Amino acid sequence: MQPGVRLKLSVMMFLQYAIWGAWAVSIGGYMDVTLSFSGVQIASIYSTTAIAAMISPLFVGIIADRYLATEKVIALLHLIGAGLLAAAAITREFGTLYPIMIVYAICYMPTLALTNSISFANMDDPEKRFPGIRVWGTWGWIVVGWLVGFWLDLPRGTSNNPIFLAAGCSAVLGLMAFLLPHTPPRGKSAPTERTGAGVLELLRDRSFLVFVICSFLVCIPLSFYYAFANVFLTEIDAPVPTALQTIGQLSEVGFMAAMPFFIVRLGVKRMLAVGMLAWVLRYLCFGALSLPLVIVGLFLHGICYDFFFVASQIYVDNRADARQRASAQSFIAFVTMGVGMFVGAYVGGITFDHYPPTVQVAATHLSGADQSETEISLPLPNWDAEGKTGLAKQLQITGDAAITPDQLADGYTAVDDATGDKTIYQPESLMAAAKQADTDADGRVTRPEWRVARRHQWTWIWLWPAGAAAITLLAFWIGFRAPRAPKTESDMAEEASLGAGEGPEPQVG
Repeated sequence: MQPGVRLKLSVMMFLQYAIWGAWAVSIGGYMDVTLSFSGVQIASIYSTTAIAAMISPLFVGIIADRYLATEKVIALLHLIGAGLLAAAAITREFGTLYPIMIVYAICYMPTLALTNSISFANMDDPEKRFPGIRVWGTWGWIVVGWLVGFWLDLPRGTSNNPIFLAAGCSAVLGLMAFLLPHTPPRGKSAPTERTGAGVLELLRDRSFLVFVICSFLVCIPLSFYYAFANVFLTEIDAPVPTALQTIGQLSEVGFMAAMPFFIVRLGVKRMLAVGMLAWVLRYLCFGALSLPLVIVGLFLHGICYDFFFVASQIYVDNRADARQRASAQSFIAFVTMGVGMFVGAYVGGITFDHYPPTVQVAATHLSGADQSETEISLPLPNWDAEGKTGLAKQLQITGDAAITPDQLADGYTAVDDATGDKTIYQPESLMAAAKQADTDADGRVTRPEWRVARRHQWTWIWLWPAGAAAITLLAFWIGFRAPRAPKTESDMAEEASLGAGEGPEPQVG
């Protein structure tokens, strides 16, 4: 591969995943803290990428295979996406944000498969070359994670700056894509002989079908992480949650560099199985609610992603016909990032809402111009709420000052500055909830005690995806058989010299 081509593909991967990392990690906390979205609403925004993955990659992959040069498709989709992200950054209503994010996702999701496709098309020996290109996508995610976590999203979970950053990166990649290696559609010019199997033919193979089904199933627990990890870290008061999550990407860099070593020695089946096992372990670490174990769980992301998803991309590329690789990669994106993530997002949202904080307060919500009333039950109000009506401001709390239940005798009213909606917490219920939050029974509720009382029941939330990943791992191990590599002349010569010829053939990724 020429150095100039390698550089262009590396920059492409850096920006491709910088875009996603800029908005997708922090937007969960932003929707929870600033926009006050419910779990299902948060999950709905995350499900837009899944909806798009079901709608767009299949026909976009076919267009890139048969009609338009791949680099031009990538450029067009990212330039449109830049404008849509800018619109999303200034939107606060769920009813408006949701359709914007659906249209944006329809533009973005196909580019995941297309950047893989253009990379494979312009390199020799993809098993060795691709990890070195793809790792720059991980560095893109890490760099924007640091920018967001340490600078753009402060106070944490309150800023739309990360979405503006994503819009800028999308515009840059859209322009830069015109400089990528020219990759014309191969469907009309490719040789007539077949070098592999098309998507439909692949599905007739039992092991490939098992691979597809298990890829779908493992993406259901995967969705829990993408939608709620940042919310989880924020609720347990982990330091700089968005930046902390880049621990996963840093581990991914190391494991990505070692991918050629593991592919040769483990083979595709063990690689994929270890990736699934890592998801089980990471959710068990999260469920322990211990920061050191949470950090271990974040570190496991390198194995979770590289051993499953990168190995899957290489496996599909090896199994697909040369003329249909973009379509085959898009099909896997449809199954995993589409159907699997869509189902998982809503299962995650329902699970999140099913395990609310145990301390609840009766409240009255006044909404709309007519201030129509709705009786609801809510967690304790946000101690760190911004604005003149924020809890700390209203009660004149400074520094490490604690709250006594008597200070809440007049109740508390939270006002949404954007909509004018009001939430009136009932005084008696609020005082009773504060007493529940006083775990050391000293008559005072400190900020840490208050924050713990506001937490969702995360141990139960994380046990569900851990169990789902474990069941998927078992099904995969029983049903999948790895492909066998053809014997080389050196293999046969070695077997002949040993007088054996019956040993197992090496597996390929």
